[in-house]
Amino acid sequence: MKGSRQTDGRMRRAERTRASIVDAHVRLLREGTLKPSAKTIAEAAGVSVRTLWLSFGDMESLFAQTVAYWFASDDALRVAIDPALGLEERIDRFCAGRARRLTNIAPAARAAQLMEPTSSTLRGSRRTHIENVLTEIDAVFATEIAASDDPAALRDALLASSSWNAWAILHDDLGRSVEECEAAMRRSLTALLASGDLAPGGE
Repeated sequence: MKGSRQTDGRMRRAERTRASIVDAHVRLLREGTLKPSAKTIAEAAGVSVRTLWLSFGDMESLFAQTVAYWFASDDALRVAIDPALGLEERIDRFCAGRARRLTNIAPAARAAQLMEPTSSTLRGSRRTHIENVLTEIDAVFATEIAASDDPAALRDALLASSSWNAWAILHDDLGRSVEECEAAMRRSLTALLASGDLAPGGE
């Protein structure tokens, strides 16, 4: 029993150490250090570089755990949208949700852009994120997509309009506020999806 308790204690300490390293990595990204070295992350976590490598083995393993944090963080902000709601309400809720979540993942997205070329983990994370957004688009706008004369093109256009790439152009490159970025997204989705009841002057 004593040996079992000691083993359990070591495992809990190892888990706490790994969590503190991931927390430090996330904190550095949020603070704008988008490509921190192992030494920088270890110092922020209050551990040695040797402990970091013992905990994760390599940076890809650390990236995987940090990616898991960001996905969990994104999921926590996700609010289900009833597909039975009117189109205008669905667009408003979808855009508000995307604005909230894109603001949250912005540090991770900026960092990933720098490191994706050499990280299979981050490239995979990007593909998963895109698939998740498409799944949400399919659920929220199923009626309009099904009625489209080119459903695939409409899905692609909705994805592009609500993507991190579009958001980054407006927010990072042009200096638009979160509210202005959300308004631009809403305008794009409305133009792509709106039927007569949302058209200017419609009843």
